[in-house]
Amino acid sequence: MKASPADQTRLLEVAELDARIRQADNARRNPPQAARVQELLAQRQTLAQELSTRLGARDDLRTEISRIESDVAVVDARRARDAERLAGTSNLKEVQGYESELQALAKRKSDLEDLELDAMDRLEQADASVAEQEALIAATNAEGAELSAEAKRLVAEATAAGEAATRDRAAVAGTVPADLLALYEKLATRSAGAGALRRRTCEGCHMVISGSDLEKLRALASDDVMTCPECGCILVRTEDSGL
Repeated sequence: MKASPADQTRLLEVAELDARIRQADNARRNPPQAARVQELLAQRQTLAQELSTRLGARDDLRTEISRIESDVAVVDARRARDAERLAGTSNLKEVQGYESELQALAKRKSDLEDLELDAMDRLEQADASVAEQEALIAATNAEGAELSAEAKRLVAEATAAGEAATRDRAAVAGTVPADLLALYEKLATRSAGAGALRRRTCEGCHMVISGSDLEKLRALASDDVMTCPECGCILVRTEDSGL
């Protein structure tokens, strides 16, 4: 195929713009924050499960304290009743019975109060445990929100860059002969499509061309379209091609 050196040089612009489009598309699809955001989502789920367990334990303690308080109220009611009955009787047997029961109720109340103090101490620890877990979740959410916002910003920038490169690519490609552009696009499916030849090195695959391959390239006219013997992309001559 024949093509003017100027038309071949414009292929380098097309190739560069195609690379920018691919780069922008990759940045849009895979922002660097994505992996960490996924880690944080999994971490938050684990933290939330643990929080649920701690909340359940705290609720159980609150229920236990409520039950103890109810038992204390029952004991207080019985003590008040027995004290009233004791004050209203002079029967020795009844007096002994009420006094014995009042002693037992006093012991029962003391035991319940000890249980309540222990449960309240455990509830305080449970409250601290819940607060600690909630703080971890809040920190995880804050980091996730910050990373998500940064990712959205980068995606927006990549989208804008890709759209700009696509517009520029259409403008430059419109100046390239159709047959030359078609060849480039065919080759671009399995190589860089086009690369500059500098110091006998193909910038499409970064391989040095030497020996008989270099001699064949030297024999071609300046308007002959030549391809890299290594990667197959169109080789575009430069001032320091080394031919």
